[in-house]
Amino acid sequence: MAIDLADYELKAREAVKQFWGSRERARQKQSEAGKTDQGERAGVTAGKNMDEFIALVIDIVQANGLEHAEIHQQRRVLTLPGYFRPTKLWDLLVIDQGRLVAALEFKSQVGPSFGNNFNNRSEEAIGTAHDFWTAYREGAFGEQVRPFVGWLMLLEDAPASRSPVKDSSPHFPIFEEFKGASYAERYNILCRKLVQENLYTAASILISPRSASVDGNYSEMAEITGLRTFVAGLAGHVAAEAARS
Repeated sequence: MAIDLADYELKAREAVKQFWGSRERARQKQSEAGKTDQGERAGVTAGKNMDEFIALVIDIVQANGLEHAEIHQQRRVLTLPGYFRPTKLWDLLVIDQGRLVAALEFKSQVGPSFGNNFNNRSEEAIGTAHDFWTAYREGAFGEQVRPFVGWLMLLEDAPASRSPVKDSSPHFPIFEEFKGASYAERYNILCRKLVQENLYTAASILISPRSASVDGNYSEMAEITGLRTFVAGLAGHVAAEAARS
């Protein structure tokens, strides 16, 4: 049976619209209440900006044979054991018959502080994956096949995220692909390497301007880091789990 991608393109555009709309509503709510967070924080106070992407993943899980799987979204049931730390809080967990099917992270970044945030996001993504797979190796999730581990980033499409960035490394040269790379390109490199090094089953970078609150417009950097690759990988993994069940 063919895998079902659950009309992901339409739902992704709706998710992008919801992302920008949610940020704007949170900002307006704070302004009306006379409370204004510094910088872009006002737009993330509500904490629900990526919920429609989570809904898309849930649709894919349910469309590919795991209609009755446990899909955890509430904070109190989103922790998994770690190896270098006791636990890690994820954004979405899929569990079926006691087996961990999928663990996913949904991230976003808007300007103006692309530099510091990129480094923080990169370190977090790499550290989380290394901790997870070491815990898996040591039997933290019991004896089971490798789960699907996904990382999805929505980045603001803006001049500051698209412009070349200079780096200084006085002792040894940086890798060629990073020279003059914009933050959008660096996220694409990050996602590609996260997958190539088997740190994540799929890692995707979507780029969207603030004007996408109207049309849900977004773009991608490469096939390997695109949304279709991400959802197809998840759908295939879920279908295989369903067949085993």
